[in-house]
Amino acid sequence: MADSPSILAPVAITCSTRDCQNDKHYFRHTVKTSADGKVPTCPGCETKVTDLIDWDRTRRQNIDDIKYVCDAMSKEFIRHHFWHVEIDEVALAHARRKGRVGLRIAAEQRLRKVVGPPVDQLAREGRQTPKQGNVIFYAQAAMATCCRACIDKWHNVPRDRELTEEEVHHFTELVMYYIEKRLPFLTESGEVVPYRRGKGS
Repeated sequence: MADSPSILAPVAITCSTRDCQNDKHYFRHTVKTSADGKVPTCPGCETKVTDLIDWDRTRRQNIDDIKYVCDAMSKEFIRHHFWHVEIDEVALAHARRKGRVGLRIAAEQRLRKVVGPPVDQLAREGRQTPKQGNVIFYAQAAMATCCRACIDKWHNVPRDRELTEEEVHHFTELVMYYIEKRLPFLTESGEVVPYRRGKGS
């Protein structure tokens, strides 16, 4: 998962970025393939997600199996990328100010508001989670809670209904797992971090 630095750090990364030669794929999962129950396949090499991992296991929403889930999702390029990319200074400063308690509250609120509604109520589906500026964004991308398409693919939650309270809680736990692994130095209730003029942090 995150044991060694990654060399896979492109300047511009999208959900469909892939590097099949290094076993980092993009598993396309459309509304139609989801409805048909088809297994996501990488368009770059035709590898099926089930060729590499126990996909049913990753979709059970079992927090006790989180290590396997993270390892499995890291077969997809974008998940791997966000486990290894350097977190930007603005996001780090914000996280230090919030602390673990504040970030948990913010993560739950964001998940409920930004990916909680059914897809037909989301004006920016697929673009609602930026790639920098807040450690929660990094965590959402790494844990596939960034949009309803990724939640459908990796967590087996249909796009056309609202998230349940249990699902919001589970995804909050996933986000906090990432944050605690990547930023173990955070205090519980936050700390004073001066804002740097002109830096936005």
